[in-house]
Amino acid sequence: MANAAAALDTLVSLARPWVSRGLATPGPAPASWTSAALGGCLAELSGAGASPSLTLAFSMVRQVQQKGEPVAWITRAESTFFPPDAAEGGVDLAALPVIRLDGLHQRLRAAEQLVRSGAFELLVIDLGGCLDLPLAVQTRLAGQALAHGTLILCLTAKTDRQPSLGSLVSVRAHAQRIRQGDGRFVCRVHVLKDKRRGPGWSDEVWCRGPDGVR
Repeated sequence: MANAAAALDTLVSLARPWVSRGLATPGPAPASWTSAALGGCLAELSGAGASPSLTLAFSMVRQVQQKGEPVAWITRAESTFFPPDAAEGGVDLAALPVIRLDGLHQRLRAAEQLVRSGAFELLVIDLGGCLDLPLAVQTRLAGQALAHGTLILCLTAKTDRQPSLGSLVSVRAHAQRIRQGDGRFVCRVHVLKDKRRGPGWSDEVWCRGPDGVR
């Protein structure tokens, strides 16, 4: 764990010089699946089965990178995304640090360390089948996200009928893929919980599936 902590310190020091944003502005922006609209908060994107959660998460990564802001991705050691798909979707992989750690506790510790730095506009944490987070962890993550204007996006594998990770999650959305023919899909995000705007709104990203699913 000492090596992992040293690596995170190095990552923070490299990202920090590009920090230019201030605190999150009060009041909700118009509803849309963007980091600018969601602002600095603790959010959750869930999906079940052949869900487009990764596609929707990477659409947000691309938006943030296009503004020149740092992003970090925290995932499980035994599983991660397919890099060529992310690159084809416009993600700059050379500018996306990926932290792979074995246990849930280690991934959450890494997220806390990175968000405290204030160096990232977006942190994505792959929590897999995690159903809820301890209140103390939620408090630390949500507080630091608000203080630094960082969006912490937690990816979970669950249905839309299961509850969010906890009471301090500001936005909970569920991902759904809808085939449109000719290899095209609508990746729809339906918001089940939004403390600022109210639930029930949706947004969509059009995409083309890889060869194996066309």
